[in-house]
Amino acid sequence: MKKLPSQTSRFIADIRAPHRFRWLHLANQPWYRISILLLSDLFAIGGAWLMAVYFNQFYSPLPPELVWWVWLGMPSLFWVFSAIILIFFAYGGLYSPSPSSQNYIRTAKVITLVYLLSLVFSYFYDPKLDPPRSLFFTAWISSVILVMGFRLIITLIFGQIQPKNSKVKVFLIANASRLKKLSQVMEKRSYYKIVGAALASTANSPTTLQAIMRSGAIEVLAEDLPQTALASTLYWNLRRGGIALRLLPSSREILYRRGIPEIFAGLPTLRVQTSVLVGWDYRFKRCLDIIGSLLGIIVLCPLFLGVAIAIQLSSPGPVFFRQERIGLHGKVFQMWKFRTMVTNAHKLQAELEGQNESEDGVLFKIKKDPRIIPIGHFLRKSSIDELPQLFNVLIGQMSLVGPRPLPLRDVERFEEWHHIRHQVLPGITGLWQISGRSDIEDFSDAARLDLYYIDNWSLNLDLDILVETVRIVVFGKGAY
Repeated sequence: MKKLPSQTSRFIADIRAPHRFRWLHLANQPWYRISILLLSDLFAIGGAWLMAVYFNQFYSPLPPELVWWVWLGMPSLFWVFSAIILIFFAYGGLYSPSPSSQNYIRTAKVITLVYLLSLVFSYFYDPKLDPPRSLFFTAWISSVILVMGFRLIITLIFGQIQPKNSKVKVFLIANASRLKKLSQVMEKRSYYKIVGAALASTANSPTTLQAIMRSGAIEVLAEDLPQTALASTLYWNLRRGGIALRLLPSSREILYRRGIPEIFAGLPTLRVQTSVLVGWDYRFKRCLDIIGSLLGIIVLCPLFLGVAIAIQLSSPGPVFFRQERIGLHGKVFQMWKFRTMVTNAHKLQAELEGQNESEDGVLFKIKKDPRIIPIGHFLRKSSIDELPQLFNVLIGQMSLVGPRPLPLRDVERFEEWHHIRHQVLPGITGLWQISGRSDIEDFSDAARLDLYYIDNWSLNLDLDILVETVRIVVFGKGAY
């Protein structure tokens, strides 16, 4: 029988089969990052168990059959749970330098999986054994909350102290006309380093795969991959090497990802359907908006008072500035800000239109705007001027995260497809704000970020955006 070109005398594994067990590049990462994340997770799980033990003492104690030893005041069952969770985290890439390690929802799923598996194991270990339900549920829920909370804080800190030489290595695959643009976008991001590139037409060639492996890339960013008999060839080859694949999607690809593989009339199809608890994720988002804005207003009251006094001392006029903005479904609403300009700034804008630095003229941006009052530069640089929008969030006109609402003057210059962003509730912050803010010169680039947010919205994405926003606001990057 004639051998296929890809066959050799040695055994060829299934493309889905992994290479020998590896810890997903852990050996090549900064030791301090892994150590801090490990300790953070361990302390979070430990804190959850201490809470569970405290509350459980009012009910029933842990059965002696489940206490094999005690170390550092914690029962053996805690150390078993902790070890299994940390191993699953490592194997699932939650300690990798890739942004996927910030997947807070995945951490919750892993912890939940471990606790559910423990129920199955305990049944087979001893069907008569009945672990205290109060301990189980308290430890489970507390572990999820504390691990996610600790990781949110650690992510914020890492974002600022990350050394320049510990950037995420990225390999680009795209058409020739897009490679330069993507490279420029990536170079503006302090987290990433381009280590190689290839044309999309060669994405599935052995030469490109070898170049990716030699480059030491952690992730591959690809666009317009060519159609092949096996569309997932690149994905499977990269997965075997422990390298993540990120696709710049089209609207059609987004629908594909939402589809469920099913056989229909003997044909392979993708059925796109809503979730069982349709809308509940959005209801939860709205609850977070209400709670977050209310807490923010209460906590920031002293800051509001100090800013109000500073504005009055800096320039005569009102403390707050109200402006008509376009919100959900094109509805006009009054958006609140701390005043950072002179009181007749709107009239002066017409005279300054000729100095607009925006490429397409949709947005109005001048780095050295003469209308800004002395305290205004600080308020805009720190984004403190945006904080009154917490009131807009509280009454339901805005969300904490969403496309930024723009003035009527800007919306009048929109192209037709730009209006798609008005199909969701506008937000105080969004992908646009964490992806360059004032550095984005072409509004179409910002609009594409908004559409990407809408297409890929999830609670995890909102959390990512909020954490990155805090980091940017604290260190004043990209605003003027």
